[in-house]
Amino acid sequence: MLVSRGQPPAREKQLAKLALASNSTMRDFAERYYREVVLRDRKDPRSLRRYLDNEILPTLGSKTLRDVTAGDVQALVFRKRDNGQEAAAAEIRNLIKRIFDYAVVCEAAQVNPALALPTRFITKARARTRALSANEIRVYLHTLYQSNIRRQFKLALHLILLTLVRKSEMLFAQWKDVDPDAGEWQIPAENSKTGRPHIVYLSKQAGGLFRELKRLAGDSVWVMPGRSSLAKPFAHNAMNQAMTSITFNIEPFTIHDLRRTGSTLLHEKGFPADVVEKALNHNIGGVRGVYNRAEYAEQRRKMLQFWGDYVEGLASEKKVLVGNFSHGAE
Repeated sequence: MLVSRGQPPAREKQLAKLALASNSTMRDFAERYYREVVLRDRKDPRSLRRYLDNEILPTLGSKTLRDVTAGDVQALVFRKRDNGQEAAAAEIRNLIKRIFDYAVVCEAAQVNPALALPTRFITKARARTRALSANEIRVYLHTLYQSNIRRQFKLALHLILLTLVRKSEMLFAQWKDVDPDAGEWQIPAENSKTGRPHIVYLSKQAGGLFRELKRLAGDSVWVMPGRSSLAKPFAHNAMNQAMTSITFNIEPFTIHDLRRTGSTLLHEKGFPADVVEKALNHNIGGVRGVYNRAEYAEQRRKMLQFWGDYVEGLASEKKVLVGNFSHGAE
């Protein structure tokens, strides 16, 4: 009977399966993609989860897959782009594309609406080479501490410069891992981009900033407890939002550029590349990485104390209040 209607049985079954699957909502299939792909392949899926919960599903979640158009994707992505968040806009577009790629493979969709929006119309690739000069560090610290953002953010953004950690490592730090008296901060594997535990050796300056953060955190287990609850850390984009609210009278830079600033200046000061790379919690590549398993603990401790003294000297020239080693007034 199926053949007599002009459709082979296999094709009829395929069309019936597609008709059933295409009734899936964006929310339902996105959750399937998250369970079956993201949780399997991603060590840290939190950023993708935030994009789903905060951006994609509130806008597109109730639509069926077949009803999501290229215009829907463009409106969502361009709204983020036009708000000055090009990188986040590109990430949202790419996540929608991957969801629909999987939907096509699973025969839940026939077309991918994100393909009509190439990333070149969202953001331009930029070489990641920005490093602040010594004078720009002075301006950064002076402007940071004179701003109206929360004291916690001022201290955290200063600590990222002193310790060379990643923003996520700062946001998700817990007090059980931080010992200012011993001068050590243990970053557990689950918070480390490399997937391995990492020790940050704290200069006396960094230790002072942590002690102030401890007073601000009260009884929270988090170094950076959120505004609404001591039981949770700040949202992932909270520091970015704080940074964008400040006008620094220097060339634009990102939080990640603070790490590059430390790396650049420490190399210029003559510290060995492997010691700097270990302090940054980078994997050392090539043959050097295969044979070099050293952690350089004492060298890193001395280097980061040198860095703390160097940055403190720059801050002192501007009379900036920086934690427990203050000069002038905030």
